[in-house]
Amino acid sequence: MKEKKNVKINEKLVNRFITERSYPIDRLLRPVDNLLRNKPVSGILLFLAVIIAMVWVNSPWKETYHQLWETSFSIGFGTDYMISKNLHHWINDGLMAVFFFLVGLEIKREVMAGDLSTWKKASLPAAAALGGMIFPAIIYSIFNWGTPTEGGWGVPMATDIAFTLGVLSLLGSRVPLSLKLFLTALAIVDDLGAVLVIAFFYTDNLLLLYLEYGAVFLAFLLLLNYLGVRKTRIYAIVGICGLWYAFLLSGVHATIAGVLLAFTIPAKTRINKRGFISHVKSLLDKLQRTKSIDGQYLSDEQHEIIEDIKEEQEKIETPLQMLEYNLNPFVSFFILPLFALANAGIEIQPESWRGLLEPVSIGIVAGLIVGKCIGILSFSALFVKLGISELPENTNWGTITGASIMAGIGFTMSIFISELAFEDPIVKSQAKLAILIASTIAGIVGMLVIKAFLGKKG
Repeated sequence: MKEKKNVKINEKLVNRFITERSYPIDRLLRPVDNLLRNKPVSGILLFLAVIIAMVWVNSPWKETYHQLWETSFSIGFGTDYMISKNLHHWINDGLMAVFFFLVGLEIKREVMAGDLSTWKKASLPAAAALGGMIFPAIIYSIFNWGTPTEGGWGVPMATDIAFTLGVLSLLGSRVPLSLKLFLTALAIVDDLGAVLVIAFFYTDNLLLLYLEYGAVFLAFLLLLNYLGVRKTRIYAIVGICGLWYAFLLSGVHATIAGVLLAFTIPAKTRINKRGFISHVKSLLDKLQRTKSIDGQYLSDEQHEIIEDIKEEQEKIETPLQMLEYNLNPFVSFFILPLFALANAGIEIQPESWRGLLEPVSIGIVAGLIVGKCIGILSFSALFVKLGISELPENTNWGTITGASIMAGIGFTMSIFISELAFEDPIVKSQAKLAILIASTIAGIVGMLVIKAFLGKKG
């Protein structure tokens, strides 16, 4: 009886502890907060950013579009440690490093405790992603072999997770969670492949001295992890001022520093759930026994207990998950739409449509639509046939086919790689238009195929 009574007292205390005074600003911001946590909505925002960029650059005010991204500003100090770039470069080399940092966090989490944590879980999406990278690259190379654009084989390899989940959300709750997880895991492995492609094949003019500096900072970050340092500010300072800056000067694309930094972030808790609950309960009991003071202020003793509860919270929460949770809205609702706005401005002229008949455009469209589908489907079928993997629960080969087609939505990563692969502005515009067309077709056709096979067996 006494134990039950204590449990009831603790529950009442917890309820009283978490009760907040409601202010008008809270009611105004609550829908905004819910929106920022909705991943599919970010895909819709990304689509709107593309539309705005296209309309803007094809309007009478197109010069303002180009002038905006050519605006130059500097970061640093002195004359030897000053970096001057235009806004377009700061977005692609700076802000996109944060996007790649988030990608790195997702990859690490999935490998340690998610859909890629065991061979049984990882085998199907990993195999599908591998096929979905190999076939598009082969198809693109067939059309562009021996031409000046043959180096763009990496462009149709990528899948845009935000756009893909955004399109998938249009089908509502009928879509099995297992299919969403399959596509998400596939896209994450795909992102890892894209990162490796950028690092090894789209890096020129290496300055080994700065690369060595980067290696030193990376080793220092790994040491911090080993020593148990969990303050994310320290990792941010060393990662930005050291690792990212060194990579920026080394010739290796600076976004790679974001992925490497993510791999150094601690991903383990200091206390297990049982210990956390036990400690917090004892602190709440202690808080209940302390004397309150009049008004809205806490006593010194109560304040110390609240600080102890905060420390327990830090122990149960991994820095990796905390960063991923907090960065997701910033990346999804600011960085990616800004990237789309800065990079999707394609001037549509009569010759633009003729450019779709060029090898670079044909290779990208065929790679994203046909190559992705064939690669993902064939590798998935092979692994299931060999008994290595099995289809996700509540799915069938029809929905997997639809997901394979939908994975041809390449947008963000494809445009990013096209910026690295091509130097000619005309070729860049042709590639971007091909990416937009292919992604649109892949999204619509993939959605229709999934819808047609939802709920069917076999």
